[in-house]
Amino acid sequence: MSPIIRFDGVHKTFGDGPKAVHAVEDVTLDIENGEIFGVIGYSGAGKSTLVRLINGLERATSGTVWVDGHTVSALSEKQLRPLRTDIGMVFQQFNLFSSKSVAENVAYPLRVAGWDAVRRRERVAELLRFVGLADKAQARPAELSGGQKQRVGIARALASSPKILLADEATSALDPETTREVLGLLRRVNAELGLTIVVITHEMDVVKYLCDRVAVMEHGRVIEMGAVYDVFSNPQHPATRRFVGTSLRDRPSPEVLDRLAATHPGTLVTVGVQEDTGSSARIMRTFADNAVDGAIVYGGITEIGERPFGSLTLSLTGQATSIGQALAELRTFTDVQEYPALTGRERA
Repeated sequence: MSPIIRFDGVHKTFGDGPKAVHAVEDVTLDIENGEIFGVIGYSGAGKSTLVRLINGLERATSGTVWVDGHTVSALSEKQLRPLRTDIGMVFQQFNLFSSKSVAENVAYPLRVAGWDAVRRRERVAELLRFVGLADKAQARPAELSGGQKQRVGIARALASSPKILLADEATSALDPETTREVLGLLRRVNAELGLTIVVITHEMDVVKYLCDRVAVMEHGRVIEMGAVYDVFSNPQHPATRRFVGTSLRDRPSPEVLDRLAATHPGTLVTVGVQEDTGSSARIMRTFADNAVDGAIVYGGITEIGERPFGSLTLSLTGQATSIGQALAELRTFTDVQEYPALTGRERA
């Protein structure tokens, strides 16, 4: 793959003087042709400004943004128009015309682009079949569910056969089941149509399910970036660890640990489970080989890119030396966290 989008030392500042807002600060990253790239951050992190720099709705204060071989900041508004036809956009609030039918909403960008009526009808019918709404062509947006509205939004964004699709919080207004359906559709768009997709979100679950790589933003800066599995399994920045924690919920909170310590007589430990460092079967085999009993009392395993990841919290009983040896062996291939201060007791 080769980059279709590139940021090189990009800054975007709104206003001047002491009240200036530095929305994007010194961002350098490449987005490869054909990948699904996630940009995640809390509100105000600068992620929406970043995506608006891609289609030229905002211009960089300094630095360079390249899109499909074009330097966006060097293009006039007139020169940007053909580039924007290669960039579709899906919005959080759908942005549909309430007075127009589903077919008319999808046809709107084609009408603006000057397509004749016959070509418009053919293209709209093709797109509505692709997103599973062929039977809703004459319905109005008010007659649709949230998921159906977003499918219309995706069909409209695909109307001009773009190379890049920008999805700005595209699932934030949807319930979990509908979110998964829309994310599945975006996967199809990427796999079957070959589009590069840039996903802006504050939801790590979206990144986990959909994206190949992710950039984490805070205060306008990219603080961490990499393959989604690597960022999940070994987050380096505190903000990234918070995002991962909200998605996995696989490690007990201090309150839960207190309850577990009160009800389980063994030594409490949390052990990471990763595809490339060992499965739960390998972990349990290590305990068995050292004559240690391990009862699972908390945890969760999820899939990231069809690869398992998560952690298990166990209550261990056995000889102190045996437990120590087992944990030492586990640390050679996975993360181990002990909670000795909770128990206040010696190992038997």
